[in-house]
Amino acid sequence: MDDQLALRIQLFREGGQVRPEVADFVTTELTSLEAEGRTVTEATAGMLTSHLMMALGRILDGEAIEQLLTDDQVAAELAGHPDAVARARAVSARAERELGAALPESEVNFLGMHLAVLAQQSPSAPTS
Repeated sequence: MDDQLALRIQLFREGGQVRPEVADFVTTELTSLEAEGRTVTEATAGMLTSHLMMALGRILDGEAIEQLLTDDQVAAELAGHPDAVARARAVSARAERELGAALPESEVNFLGMHLAVLAQQSPSAPTS
């Protein structure tokens, strides 16, 4: 993880935008992706990082996350990226187990899209 991405996480944490356990969870997920050979930088994973931290924070705060009209479209686009979908579901399961934050299907789909893009930007890692 590069310094800019670490700074993004630090700003979320220190600014009180997310709970410390959410920042820790996301940091662990990013570290795992990097260990698998993904290129995890501000440029490649900044949006993934923010999206996951904010979604988990909203769920833990009891805020409703609404289904979007684009859910079917996003799911269709993910059909060609089964590894990203599987990874998104695994992250969701860990979030539920470790944080008590169950991601709804729409968030799993968007997480899958971020992971598919990350895989495409990581030449040394297998693509989804």
